[in-house]
Amino acid sequence: MGRRLWPMERVHPAVRETVERRFEGTIAEVEAAIAAHQVVVIGMGLNPHPLRARRMLGAAGIEHHYLSYGSYLSQWRRRTALKMWIGWHTFPMVFVRGDFIGGANDLQRLLASGELSASSPR
Repeated sequence: MGRRLWPMERVHPAVRETVERRFEGTIAEVEAAIAAHQVVVIGMGLNPHPLRARRMLGAAGIEHHYLSYGSYLSQWRRRTALKMWIGWHTFPMVFVRGDFIGGANDLQRLLASGELSASSPR
């Protein structure tokens, strides 16, 4: 079952373009990183979980690309746009081979199971 989204035809025409295009550049930046890199971690400053995910990847010998979007009081609108786009409300957001796999705990499970290793991202 997919995530339910508010249908665009139910958004008033006066604000529809704003809703559709707001933070389009942020989403395009993330999509470009996902297309260019096998593993992408999206995080924010002062949050220990993105750092934990990056350390786990480093310890496993897995190269990754990191995108940071501000801290708790800065760039929150960009982070909110990403949360709405992906449907995940916490950071980090980890992508492997173009697929969203979840956060730091989900990454830890994949690494522990051997499903993700230094030889598997390619």
